[in-house]
Amino acid sequence: MHTDLVAALDIGGTKIAGALVDGGGGLLLRAQRPTPARQDGETVMRAVEEVLGELTASPLWGGVGAVGIGSAGPVDATAGTVSPVNVPGWRDYPLVARVRAAAGDLPVVLIGDGVAIAAAEHWQGAARGHDNALCMVVSTGVGGGLVIGGRVHPGPTGNAGHIGHISVDLDGDPCPCGARGCVERIASGPNIARRALDNGWRPGPDGDTSAAAVAAAARAGDPVAVASFERAARALAAGIAATATLVEIDIAVIGGGVAKAGEVLLAPLRRALTEYATLSFVQRLAVVPARMGTDAGLVGAAAAALARRADTAVAGV
Repeated sequence: MHTDLVAALDIGGTKIAGALVDGGGGLLLRAQRPTPARQDGETVMRAVEEVLGELTASPLWGGVGAVGIGSAGPVDATAGTVSPVNVPGWRDYPLVARVRAAAGDLPVVLIGDGVAIAAAEHWQGAARGHDNALCMVVSTGVGGGLVIGGRVHPGPTGNAGHIGHISVDLDGDPCPCGARGCVERIASGPNIARRALDNGWRPGPDGDTSAAAVAAAARAGDPVAVASFERAARALAAGIAATATLVEIDIAVIGGGVAKAGEVLLAPLRRALTEYATLSFVQRLAVVPARMGTDAGLVGAAAAALARRADTAVAGV
């Protein structure tokens, strides 16, 4: 019988995933539902409860000592609430209390999805062995999390490392967050595709206007597609360099759907980084692809729950 298990939830705008995870990061049981993101908050919560129901029905549940949640944000770990931009029915929604009730009053830890990915990459992935790292997700949005001094640094509310909303263009386009010229407004997948279309790129016969289609065109040498990825790379480089200058990270891990473009994104990113990361203590900053893939959110949520279990055991609570 496993006695060092935790339950993990990964909550995003398209899916709600759950798993029972052992102390080595192994996923022993999975459950998943689509996120009814356009429905009211209680409908979304029912999907979470269905996922939890599959986990609690397992004979392994008796070994579970804590629940970790990685959620699209913003989150407020202090209040136990979430207000995901892409789940309008949840605003200041008391997710921690609801999950605790559905999980038999086990301890519940809440972190933002960017922090969860940082926790996963530091525990099992590309940032393993690095005490100071930035781990990023470049996808429909741009998020991130920090590892400082060998520990994941969620910040007081669970949102630290949210690099997507560093402004890198003072007079840039308005961002939905309310600021201007944010990294996300330039480097997210939809914005890469929008910029390419605005500048004259046209999709192939299949009509695919995604960032992946722009990446394929860039790989084939289309100058407008190349330019859109280079602009995204410069925005990412400026944000990464600012982060490195502030907290002295030595590695930046890049994951998410847009990062699947590979060298189309990473090569210009590394070039641009030499222009922005100029001080002696940031010049050796490495940029590498993420390794954890689609399980990163679950593994990171589990890492947070395991850390809570360990802290509780030490405190004798």
